[in-house]
Amino acid sequence: MNSNFIHTVQPARLEAIQSLLKSTDFNRAELQPLAGDASFRRYIRVLQDGRSAMLMDAPPDKEDVCPFLLTAQYLYDKGYSAPGILAHDTDAGLLLLEDLGDDSFTRILKTASQNERAALEQQLYAAAIDVLAQWHDSNAKFSNPQQLNIPVYDYTLLMREVNLFSDWFLPQVLGKEQALKLASEYKALWHELINSAPLATNIWVHRDYHADNLMWLPERSGIKRVGLLDFQDGVYGDAAYDLVSLLEDARRDVPAEVVDAMMKRYIDATAVNHDRFMAAYALLGAQRNSKIIGIFSRLAARDNKQHYLDYLPRVWKHLERDLQHPSMKKLREWTDRHIAPENRGVISIRHSAGDLALTA
Repeated sequence: MNSNFIHTVQPARLEAIQSLLKSTDFNRAELQPLAGDASFRRYIRVLQDGRSAMLMDAPPDKEDVCPFLLTAQYLYDKGYSAPGILAHDTDAGLLLLEDLGDDSFTRILKTASQNERAALEQQLYAAAIDVLAQWHDSNAKFSNPQQLNIPVYDYTLLMREVNLFSDWFLPQVLGKEQALKLASEYKALWHELINSAPLATNIWVHRDYHADNLMWLPERSGIKRVGLLDFQDGVYGDAAYDLVSLLEDARRDVPAEVVDAMMKRYIDATAVNHDRFMAAYALLGAQRNSKIIGIFSRLAARDNKQHYLDYLPRVWKHLERDLQHPSMKKLREWTDRHIAPENRGVISIRHSAGDLALTA
């Protein structure tokens, strides 16, 4: 085992990891932790005799690995490139997974030459769209809420997420007193929007379907070329949500011509009603981007992860574009009245951030 890793892990946690690995072909493995993310999970590459696997380490008091385990198995059985499950100890919050490598869409595009990037971007995003189109094909019968027993992206969940904007972002730029005054107006607008929108609730939604969570596996064919990660928060909702996640990426700019081409590719492949789909896309785009602004503000204020603020200018551009849809007129006007242009970028977190949040 990696000696540096051993010294950073609590003895009880290390014992649980060693116990799981002893039951596998990785009983003498070297452990190489990967960089962390916004969650409590961490991933550790496990190496032995020229083979590798990926260990998901999720403290059971913080996260439940069962949704990932069940969804991964479901996707794998349906022919998608979710990582295979090699071993697990759900009580300890440990999963040993197939290693899908390091070639995320983000990494592939970042390391490509300028001459290669445009064509490669079209190729990767087209492959990702084709996966979504197959998921959303009513004839494929991919959706099965009873089998996965996961939540529905209903009014309650959608509202809980948009409230992150009023709970965590508004106090930072307006102060708690003003934020409290405006929160009820903001929530009333979203109440009307969500209740009046004919959003579907029967499609499996990955919920975080973007370049960081998609792996390029060119040695495979068809839909299997797209490796899938981070789907443990999946729900049943509207197909437009995963399109928003992919094309309105918080961490990278997707060129406008790619966005247009991929929207057309998806609509042509699924034969969805164009106007209804675009209305759902705008609403769920505004919902997701408002949520992200709230989450990134919370990560900076509560968890001192200040680098998430660097993404806010891009997320605001996405949100402003979503609000241009005619159905979003009232929310656009409210936003223009109360959120000044200088607050639609990298904000400064107030020192008393914990006290400023409207909720815990």
